[in-house]
Amino acid sequence: MRAIDPQFQAHLSGGATTLATCWKIARADGVVLGFTDHDRALSFDGVTYEPETGADGAAIESSADLSVDNSQIEGALSSDALSAADLAAGRFDDARVEIWRVNWEDASQRLLLKRGVIGEVAREGGRFRAEIRGASHALDRTVGRVYQRGCDAVLGDARCGVNRDAPAYRGVGTVSAILDDQRFLAGGLAAFAAGWFTHGALVWTLGANAGGAGHVKAHDKNPAGDAVSLWLPAGKPVAVGDAFTIRAGCDKRHETCNAKFSNIVNFRGFHLMPGDDFAISYPVKSDRNDGGRR
Repeated sequence: MRAIDPQFQAHLSGGATTLATCWKIARADGVVLGFTDHDRALSFDGVTYEPETGADGAAIESSADLSVDNSQIEGALSSDALSAADLAAGRFDDARVEIWRVNWEDASQRLLLKRGVIGEVAREGGRFRAEIRGASHALDRTVGRVYQRGCDAVLGDARCGVNRDAPAYRGVGTVSAILDDQRFLAGGLAAFAAGWFTHGALVWTLGANAGGAGHVKAHDKNPAGDAVSLWLPAGKPVAVGDAFTIRAGCDKRHETCNAKFSNIVNFRGFHLMPGDDFAISYPVKSDRNDGGRR
Protein backbone atom coordinates (compact mmCIF):
# COMPACT_ATOMS: atom_id res chain seq x y z
CA MET A 1 0.00 0.00 0.00
CA ARG A 2 1.36 3.42 -0.94
CA ALA A 3 2.15 5.90 1.79
CA ILE A 4 0.89 9.34 0.73
CA ASP A 5 2.23 12.54 2.24
CA PRO A 6 -0.53 14.03 4.46
CA GLN A 7 -0.28 17.41 2.76
CA PHE A 8 -0.59 15.82 -0.67
CA GLN A 9 -3.51 13.74 0.55
CA ALA A 10 -5.22 16.86 1.79
CA HIS A 11 -4.70 18.43 -1.64
CA LEU A 12 -6.17 15.37 -3.37
CA SER A 13 -9.17 15.42 -1.03
CA GLY A 14 -9.85 19.11 -1.67
CA GLY A 15 -12.43 20.48 -4.02
CA ALA A 16 -9.88 21.49 -6.68
CA THR A 17 -6.47 20.05 -7.56
CA THR A 18 -3.43 21.30 -9.44
CA LEU A 19 -1.93 18.05 -10.70
CA ALA A 20 0.55 17.19 -13.42
CA THR A 21 2.22 13.99 -14.55
CA CYS A 22 6.01 13.77 -14.76
CA TRP A 23 8.13 11.12 -16.42
CA LYS A 24 11.76 10.58 -15.43
CA ILE A 25 13.76 8.55 -17.96
CA ALA A 26 17.23 7.23 -17.07
CA ARG A 27 18.98 5.75 -20.12
CA ALA A 28 21.63 3.05 -19.96
CA ASP A 29 24.27 5.55 -21.13
CA GLY A 30 23.71 7.67 -18.00
CA VAL A 31 21.57 10.38 -19.59
CA VAL A 32 18.62 11.39 -17.36
CA LEU A 33 15.66 13.22 -18.92
CA GLY A 34 12.49 14.64 -17.43
CA PHE A 35 9.20 15.42 -19.15
CA THR A 36 5.87 16.73 -17.91
CA ASP A 37 2.44 17.40 -19.36
CA HIS A 38 2.33 20.70 -17.47
CA ASP A 39 2.84 24.01 -19.29
CA ARG A 40 5.94 25.05 -17.33
CA ALA A 41 9.06 23.33 -16.04
CA LEU A 42 8.89 21.44 -12.75
CA SER A 43 11.95 20.47 -10.70
CA PHE A 44 12.50 18.03 -7.86
CA ASP A 45 15.18 15.56 -6.78
CA GLY A 46 17.73 17.27 -9.01
CA VAL A 47 15.80 16.68 -12.24
CA THR A 48 14.08 19.37 -14.31
CA TYR A 49 10.97 18.14 -16.08
CA GLU A 50 10.61 19.80 -19.47
CA PRO A 51 7.16 21.20 -20.32
CA GLU A 52 5.22 21.17 -23.56
CA THR A 53 6.94 18.10 -24.97
CA GLY A 54 3.77 16.81 -26.61
CA ALA A 55 3.86 13.75 -24.37
CA ASP A 56 0.72 12.13 -23.04
CA GLY A 57 0.54 9.17 -20.70
CA ALA A 58 -2.03 6.45 -21.15
CA ALA A 59 -4.00 5.04 -18.23
CA ILE A 60 -1.70 3.15 -15.88
CA GLU A 61 -2.62 -0.47 -15.28
CA SER A 62 -1.43 -2.33 -12.21
CA SER A 63 -2.32 -5.72 -10.78
CA ALA A 64 -2.01 -7.38 -7.42
CA ASP A 65 -0.93 -10.72 -8.88
CA LEU A 66 2.15 -11.56 -10.96
CA SER A 67 0.61 -10.79 -14.34
CA VAL A 68 2.42 -8.24 -16.48
CA ASP A 69 1.13 -4.70 -16.06
CA ASN A 70 2.11 -1.90 -18.38
CA SER A 71 1.40 1.60 -19.60
CA GLN A 72 2.72 3.81 -22.36
CA ILE A 73 3.79 7.33 -23.15
CA GLU A 74 3.07 8.81 -26.53
CA GLY A 75 3.07 12.15 -28.24
CA ALA A 76 4.88 14.39 -30.69
CA LEU A 77 8.64 14.64 -31.08
CA SER A 78 8.62 18.29 -30.04
CA SER A 79 11.52 18.08 -27.58
CA ASP A 80 15.17 18.31 -28.66
CA ALA A 81 16.04 15.79 -25.94
CA LEU A 82 13.55 13.24 -27.31
CA SER A 83 14.79 12.92 -30.87
CA ALA A 84 13.72 10.51 -33.58
CA ALA A 85 17.39 9.64 -34.15
CA ASP A 86 17.90 8.53 -30.54
CA LEU A 87 14.70 6.48 -30.62
CA ALA A 88 15.73 4.76 -33.85
CA ALA A 89 19.24 4.11 -32.55
CA GLY A 90 17.82 2.28 -29.54
CA ARG A 91 19.20 4.68 -26.93
CA PHE A 92 15.92 4.49 -25.02
CA ASP A 93 15.68 0.69 -25.02
CA ASP A 94 15.40 -0.70 -21.47
CA ALA A 95 15.70 2.81 -20.02
CA ARG A 96 14.39 3.06 -16.45
CA VAL A 97 11.22 5.11 -16.04
CA GLU A 98 9.54 6.70 -13.03
CA ILE A 99 6.03 8.15 -13.34
CA TRP A 100 5.06 10.81 -10.78
CA ARG A 101 1.82 12.61 -9.98
CA VAL A 102 2.84 16.08 -8.81
CA ASN A 103 1.15 19.13 -7.38
CA TRP A 104 2.54 21.71 -9.79
CA GLU A 105 2.00 24.52 -7.29
CA ASP A 106 4.24 22.73 -4.77
CA ALA A 107 6.43 20.00 -6.28
CA SER A 108 7.31 18.70 -2.80
CA GLN A 109 3.80 17.23 -2.81
CA ARG A 110 4.03 14.27 -5.14
CA LEU A 111 3.41 10.54 -5.43
CA LEU A 112 5.40 7.90 -7.29
CA LEU A 113 2.84 6.03 -9.38
CA LYS A 114 5.03 3.49 -11.08
CA ARG A 115 8.52 2.32 -11.90
CA GLY A 116 9.31 0.37 -15.02
CA VAL A 117 11.46 0.10 -18.12
CA ILE A 118 10.85 1.18 -21.69
CA GLY A 119 9.99 -1.74 -23.93
CA GLU A 120 8.85 -1.45 -27.52
CA VAL A 121 9.27 1.97 -29.10
CA ALA A 122 7.34 2.81 -32.27
CA ARG A 123 7.79 5.92 -34.40
CA GLU A 124 5.29 7.16 -36.98
CA GLY A 125 6.40 10.31 -38.75
CA GLY A 126 6.65 13.04 -36.14
CA ARG A 127 5.05 11.01 -33.35
CA PHE A 128 6.31 8.28 -31.05
CA ARG A 129 4.85 5.64 -28.73
CA ALA A 130 6.89 3.98 -25.99
CA GLU A 131 5.65 1.00 -23.99
CA ILE A 132 6.42 1.14 -20.27
CA ARG A 133 6.74 -2.32 -18.75
CA GLY A 134 6.31 -3.04 -15.06
CA ALA A 135 8.71 -4.99 -12.87
CA SER A 136 6.68 -8.19 -13.32
CA HIS A 137 7.66 -8.16 -17.00
CA ALA A 138 10.95 -9.82 -16.00
CA LEU A 139 8.97 -12.90 -14.94
CA ASP A 140 7.78 -13.33 -18.53
CA ARG A 141 11.30 -13.85 -19.87
CA THR A 142 12.66 -17.27 -20.71
CA VAL A 143 15.21 -18.43 -18.14
CA GLY A 144 17.42 -21.46 -18.69
CA ARG A 145 17.74 -23.71 -21.72
CA VAL A 146 15.13 -24.07 -24.44
CA TYR A 147 14.51 -27.47 -26.03
CA GLN A 148 14.52 -26.53 -29.71
CA ARG A 149 16.32 -27.33 -32.93
CA GLY A 150 18.04 -23.96 -33.20
CA CYS A 151 20.94 -22.84 -31.03
CA ASP A 152 19.91 -20.70 -28.05
CA ALA A 153 23.33 -19.08 -27.55
CA VAL A 154 24.13 -15.58 -28.76
CA LEU A 155 26.82 -15.50 -31.43
CA GLY A 156 30.09 -14.54 -29.77
CA ASP A 157 29.00 -14.99 -26.13
CA ALA A 158 30.77 -17.22 -23.61
CA ARG A 159 28.62 -20.24 -24.48
CA CYS A 160 29.20 -19.82 -28.20
CA GLY A 161 32.90 -18.99 -28.12
CA VAL A 162 33.15 -17.55 -31.65
CA ASN A 163 35.44 -14.51 -31.92
CA ARG A 164 33.31 -12.06 -33.89
CA ASP A 165 36.29 -9.70 -34.27
CA ALA A 166 38.31 -12.27 -36.20
CA PRO A 167 39.02 -11.11 -39.79
CA ALA A 168 36.83 -13.89 -41.18
CA TYR A 169 33.76 -12.58 -39.35
CA ARG A 170 34.32 -8.81 -39.36
CA GLY A 171 34.22 -6.46 -42.32
CA VAL A 172 34.78 -2.74 -42.84
CA GLY A 173 32.67 -1.04 -45.48
CA THR A 174 31.80 2.34 -46.96
CA VAL A 175 28.43 3.32 -48.38
CA SER A 176 28.65 3.79 -52.15
CA ALA A 177 24.99 4.28 -53.08
CA ILE A 178 21.64 4.74 -51.32
CA LEU A 179 18.74 2.49 -52.37
CA ASP A 180 16.19 3.59 -49.76
CA ASP A 181 16.09 4.45 -46.05
CA GLN A 182 16.93 0.84 -45.08
CA ARG A 183 19.07 -0.39 -48.00
CA PHE A 184 22.35 0.74 -49.48
CA LEU A 185 25.28 -0.48 -51.56
CA ALA A 186 28.69 -0.72 -49.94
CA GLY A 187 32.30 -1.19 -50.97
CA GLY A 188 34.91 -3.09 -49.01
CA LEU A 189 32.97 -6.33 -48.56
CA ALA A 190 33.85 -8.08 -51.81
CA ALA A 191 35.86 -10.79 -50.00
CA PHE A 192 32.78 -12.08 -48.19
CA ALA A 193 30.18 -14.43 -49.65
CA ALA A 194 26.58 -13.39 -50.21
CA GLY A 195 24.55 -13.73 -47.05
CA TRP A 196 27.64 -13.75 -44.83
CA PHE A 197 26.41 -10.80 -42.78
CA THR A 198 22.68 -11.65 -42.80
CA HIS A 199 21.37 -11.56 -39.19
CA GLY A 200 24.57 -9.78 -38.20
CA ALA A 201 25.27 -6.43 -36.55
CA LEU A 202 26.43 -3.14 -38.03
CA VAL A 203 28.05 -0.22 -36.20
CA TRP A 204 28.43 3.15 -37.91
CA THR A 205 31.92 4.63 -37.55
CA LEU A 206 31.73 7.70 -39.80
CA GLY A 207 28.84 9.93 -40.77
CA ALA A 208 25.73 11.34 -39.15
CA ASN A 209 25.02 8.02 -37.41
CA ALA A 210 28.54 7.47 -36.00
CA GLY A 211 28.31 5.46 -32.81
CA GLY A 212 24.89 4.06 -33.67
CA ALA A 213 24.18 0.41 -34.38
CA GLY A 214 21.71 -1.63 -36.39
CA HIS A 215 20.73 -5.20 -37.18
CA VAL A 216 21.34 -6.57 -40.66
CA LYS A 217 18.30 -8.05 -42.37
CA ALA A 218 20.01 -9.22 -45.56
CA HIS A 219 23.36 -9.14 -47.33
CA ASP A 220 23.42 -9.76 -51.09
CA LYS A 221 25.83 -9.39 -53.95
CA ASN A 222 25.21 -6.71 -56.57
CA PRO A 223 27.28 -5.84 -59.67
CA ALA A 224 27.69 -2.33 -58.23
CA GLY A 225 28.68 -3.51 -54.76
CA ASP A 226 27.40 -5.44 -51.77
CA ALA A 227 23.75 -4.72 -50.94
CA VAL A 228 23.06 -4.37 -47.21
CA SER A 229 19.52 -4.19 -45.81
CA LEU A 230 18.78 -3.14 -42.24
CA TRP A 231 15.75 -4.17 -40.21
CA LEU A 232 15.10 -0.54 -39.21
CA PRO A 233 16.21 2.77 -40.70
CA ALA A 234 19.25 4.38 -39.12
CA GLY A 235 18.53 7.27 -36.77
CA LYS A 236 19.64 9.87 -39.33
CA PRO A 237 19.80 9.68 -43.13
CA VAL A 238 22.64 7.53 -44.43
CA ALA A 239 24.89 9.26 -46.97
CA VAL A 240 27.44 8.12 -49.53
CA GLY A 241 30.83 7.92 -47.81
CA ASP A 242 29.48 6.83 -44.41
CA ALA A 243 31.69 4.09 -42.95
CA PHE A 244 30.77 1.13 -40.79
CA THR A 245 31.98 -2.15 -39.34
CA ILE A 246 29.82 -5.19 -39.87
CA ARG A 247 29.95 -8.59 -38.20
CA ALA A 248 28.80 -11.96 -39.46
CA GLY A 249 25.38 -13.25 -38.49
CA CYS A 250 24.11 -16.68 -37.53
CA ASP A 251 20.74 -18.25 -38.32
CA LYS A 252 21.11 -20.68 -35.37
CA ARG A 253 21.08 -23.81 -37.55
CA HIS A 254 23.31 -26.83 -36.94
CA GLU A 255 24.51 -26.76 -40.55
CA THR A 256 25.51 -23.09 -40.32
CA CYS A 257 27.39 -23.61 -37.07
CA ASN A 258 29.41 -26.39 -38.67
CA ALA A 259 30.06 -24.96 -42.14
CA LYS A 260 30.38 -21.24 -41.38
CA PHE A 261 31.94 -21.15 -37.92
CA SER A 262 33.45 -24.66 -37.47
CA ASN A 263 31.99 -24.47 -33.97
CA ILE A 264 29.80 -27.54 -33.77
CA VAL A 265 31.34 -28.53 -30.43
CA ASN A 266 29.62 -25.47 -28.90
CA PHE A 267 26.29 -25.81 -30.72
CA ARG A 268 23.54 -25.27 -28.14
CA GLY A 269 20.54 -26.61 -30.03
CA PHE A 270 18.95 -30.06 -30.32
CA HIS A 271 19.04 -30.65 -34.06
CA LEU A 272 18.17 -34.37 -33.73
CA MET A 273 14.92 -33.78 -31.85
CA PRO A 274 11.96 -35.51 -33.53
CA GLY A 275 9.57 -33.44 -35.56
CA ASP A 276 5.80 -33.16 -35.22
CA ASP A 277 5.16 -35.94 -37.76
CA PHE A 278 7.22 -38.39 -35.73
CA ALA A 279 5.73 -37.31 -32.40
CA ILE A 280 2.16 -38.03 -33.52
CA SER A 281 2.98 -41.10 -35.65
CA TYR A 282 1.56 -44.52 -34.80
CA PRO A 283 2.15 -48.04 -36.12
CA VAL A 284 0.18 -49.20 -39.12
CA LYS A 285 -0.30 -52.72 -40.31
CA SER A 286 1.56 -52.22 -43.58
CA ASP A 287 4.75 -50.95 -41.88
CA ARG A 288 7.71 -53.11 -40.89
CA ASN A 289 6.92 -53.40 -37.18
CA ASP A 290 9.94 -55.44 -36.06
CA GLY A 291 10.80 -53.45 -32.93
CA GLY A 292 13.92 -51.90 -34.49
CA ARG A 293 14.84 -48.23 -34.34
CA ARG A 294 13.25 -45.87 -36.80
